[in-house]
Amino acid sequence: MTRNLDTALIRSFVTVAETSSMTAAANALHLTQGAVSQQIKRLEDAFACPLFERDRRGLALTNAGERLLGKARRLLALNDEIWAEITTPAFTGEVRLGMPCDLLTTYLPPILKTYAQEYPQVDVALVCLTSPLLAQALAAGEIDLAIIEEPAGPSEGECLAIERLVWVGGKGGEAYLKRPLPLSIVSDTCAFRPVVFDAMRRAGLAWRLVFGTGSSEAITATVLTDLAVTASLAATVPPGLDILTTESGLPDLSTFAINLHLPHAQMSPIAQGLARHIRDSFVGRGRLKAA
Repeated sequence: MTRNLDTALIRSFVTVAETSSMTAAANALHLTQGAVSQQIKRLEDAFACPLFERDRRGLALTNAGERLLGKARRLLALNDEIWAEITTPAFTGEVRLGMPCDLLTTYLPPILKTYAQEYPQVDVALVCLTSPLLAQALAAGEIDLAIIEEPAGPSEGECLAIERLVWVGGKGGEAYLKRPLPLSIVSDTCAFRPVVFDAMRRAGLAWRLVFGTGSSEAITATVLTDLAVTASLAATVPPGLDILTTESGLPDLSTFAINLHLPHAQMSPIAQGLARHIRDSFVGRGRLKAA
């Protein structure tokens, strides 16, 4: 005899398992606690075994519940994928996303992954420029939307995250002790450049540019070899480099915002979908901030 699982019951089960609470699960599912409890009971009756037991921390999975959880998550993921694929219009075309190079490895993968799942026929053309140049490209209509790094504060963009701008040096390096301070910065259009120079002037520290134009990979190489220090968002510091503490004697740097900028003109549906996925990605990372 064929037996079918009710995905509504499965979704409630997974939510209770992840929150360890009927109340928290009810809030997440926008249901009453009684409704969630009844759904869990129906699922347990269908399997003829308990899925949860109570302990000091709340609800805990039984052995049967543990076996079910992984497969239940996969079932919901497939359900949601099918639903999105069938109900989403079959958009085709290209969307142009601008982003600074230093954000690529940290923030880009989850954005593109979720977008490609929902819009498999859409190509994302990535444009990597410094933040000021991205703002110009967006205004000129050369890209459809942009993620831009700006000093925290008022902005036309939508704030996705707040990050510390920090000094970065090679592990065990001593470049930060030299005077004038050897600095390595991507280009004269780098959003961090005026902030770094202003902090140095206010602190009365001399500096010299070891590398002032080129790729982020070249900047990282000069810092790895202890030829210079650089400035980076704390979340994007490359492997092999260290954040320099206040004991380094270098001045504090400003806090930066990662902002989503949209064009003033009408956006295409596929660009709107990408903007939504960008927001969802930052929410999933727990980094979405109020503007």
